[in-house]
Amino acid sequence: MTIIARMTGLLALVARLAPARGPVLASGLVLAAGLVLAGGPALAEQASGSASGQAVAREARIAGDEARTRFIMDLSAPVDFAVSTLSDPYRVVIDLPHVNFDLPATAGQDGRGLITAWRFGMFAAGKSRIVLDASGPVAVDKSFVLPPVSDQPARLVLDLVGTSRETFLETAKTPAPQAARKGDKLTATRRRDKPLIVLDPGHGGIDTGARGTTGTLEKAIVLDFARLLRDRLMASGRYEVRMTRDEDVFVPLRERVRIAREVEADLLLSIHADSVRIGRDQVRGAGVYTLSETASDEIAAALAERENRSDVIAGIDLANEPDDVTDILIDLARQETKKFSFLFARTLVDELRGTAQLVKNPHRSAGFRVLTAHDVPSALVELGYLSNRLDEKLMTTEEWRGRMTQALVAAIDGYFGRRFGDGAMKLSHTTAVTAKTDAEEQVE
Repeated sequence: MTIIARMTGLLALVARLAPARGPVLASGLVLAAGLVLAGGPALAEQASGSASGQAVAREARIAGDEARTRFIMDLSAPVDFAVSTLSDPYRVVIDLPHVNFDLPATAGQDGRGLITAWRFGMFAAGKSRIVLDASGPVAVDKSFVLPPVSDQPARLVLDLVGTSRETFLETAKTPAPQAARKGDKLTATRRRDKPLIVLDPGHGGIDTGARGTTGTLEKAIVLDFARLLRDRLMASGRYEVRMTRDEDVFVPLRERVRIAREVEADLLLSIHADSVRIGRDQVRGAGVYTLSETASDEIAAALAERENRSDVIAGIDLANEPDDVTDILIDLARQETKKFSFLFARTLVDELRGTAQLVKNPHRSAGFRVLTAHDVPSALVELGYLSNRLDEKLMTTEEWRGRMTQALVAAIDGYFGRRFGDGAMKLSHTTAVTAKTDAEEQVE
């Protein structure tokens, strides 16, 4: 609808209501109509944001130096907020109600003064979070929200100054609020007719994960893929499926494990997409990872370290977190689960051969925290490398995702067929066994 059409509609409404409601309402409606006409789409967008009850962040910047650094974010409306600090690494956490971040894709990548970088996003249902990475111990000298004045928007302002580590640690004793627990209402029993699979799309919300050469975000790619895989598994009629997240929200690593254990899952499959800085155009392909206390190689160790930083990125206090990997691996109860995890990983690698490009040594292992459920067979699949231009393009195509989900369903069929000796679960797909498909050639 054009602005003129809206204007006409409002004036017609004024004509109908003026006799009954009096000149005050009529003049107010005329003024509103004039504002819509003068403000155009921008004003309409602001009105829409206000109507939804959610503030919109449209710009952010950093000013100052190493002595005093100010963080400023422009908002469509004032919001309540809470500030806390976390150590090792040094971070400042700003918790907000649901905020729509209308910021450039590059926002937060560059720092200044005491802030080396910052990030933002959904932290839990109805909650948003901003995390500022600090170059060292800092203190929050001032924090406030300025109301909108004249043509100036509302502004969230945070002033940081340097301090000692001792003072910082004393301030950081009160941890930042944790994410809302997910899956509390999910219940299941071991005695069921169908295996229960938990799909875990990596990252989410404030934690974007890897970023592709053209800006593709890992958190979005893996969520879309997990939804498609869930739908295929459910359509088969052979499985029950849960997801650790079905929206762009952050879920802590420990919570992902808890969800799988809470529903007594028969398999946890964590879905990711990798990225490298060196050899971006040479390194590509899918890989499957399982848990081990000692990494199979340096590549697996580096990947586990990156994935395990998810909670740090989102501003979770890890000071009192136990070493899940070591504690669980020394538990003898883990051994049977570990055996089944390896069985699934080998089955998946075999199924992916000829369906997708695989990395060298496609089955590797390391200390991934998301795989530490001692009673749930678990594996992590890296769909490919967003740092590789071809992999990034393929991961956004329906043809590639269709082939990959088909291969994963077949691998899951094969795994449960071997584990439970169920003759009804046999591979029924007709995936073409070619190293390079027509779809790949078209993308190239």
